Amino acid sequence: MLKKLLYLGAVAGILSGILSIIYTRVYTHYLGVDFSTVVTPVKMIVSSVLGGLVAAIGFWLLDKWLKRKTETVFNLLFTILSFASILGPIATKLPLEIDHPELFPWLVLPMHLFPVLGWLTLRPLFFPSNEG
Repeated sequence: MLKKLLYLGAVAGILSGILSIIYTRVYTHYLGVDFSTVVTPVKMIVSSVLGGLVAAIGFWLLDKWLKRKTETVFNLLFTILSFASILGPIATKLPLEIDHPELFPWLVLPMHLFPVLGWLTLRPLFFPSNEG
């Protein structure tokens, strides 16, 4: 089951990273800001994939411990941790040469929710009828 969970985490992470890149391009286009020196496509992909893999291992460990209600508890924890991770971008102090630093949190806040959305969306494809 761990191997299948790792695939789920990796695919959800890759898709989250791609969505982050698309979102960044749309955000940059419409608001005319450029945070490419702070948030790069590589960072978006790597952080999303790592988040997905950590989620997969977390689910596997939680399943070993709980046996029942794993999915409900995991989904709640993953969502809470995703929202808690938003505190990092809010507290980030950007270099003074960056224009419109007040718009930075609004760029990265949604990106912190993409991995959990990817996981919740793709899980039924990897584990139909709650088999895992």
